[in-house]
Amino acid sequence: MSGLSTHVLDTANGVPGAGISIKLYKVEADQLELVASAVTNSDGRTDTLLLTSDELRVGKYQLQFDTADYFRARGAAVPETAFLDDIVIRFGINDTQAHYHVPLLVSPFSYSTYRGS
Repeated sequence: MSGLSTHVLDTANGVPGAGISIKLYKVEADQLELVASAVTNSDGRTDTLLLTSDELRVGKYQLQFDTADYFRARGAAVPETAFLDDIVIRFGINDTQAHYHVPLLVSPFSYSTYRGS
């Protein structure tokens, strides 16, 4: 099954990142076109694919995760000018028959990602 999915793990608290706002953009000549938006569920995942197999196109994309508001809501001491506010991950899709999974592992001061399955 092809498509695009994501999930968020809160590594500072050892829990799924629930309630995080996510935006997906298509990047064309440094212009951003909003393609989808979602909020993570109690498992830190979106309820549906961000792009289905029919919507998957070759090109550059950008995921934006609103993590500072998430950590503030959990009671973390995140200043108004957060070290990590919105985390942006740019990635490319080259095979429309493949599944792309872009997880985010995050704390108020660090993050990592990888191409998952």
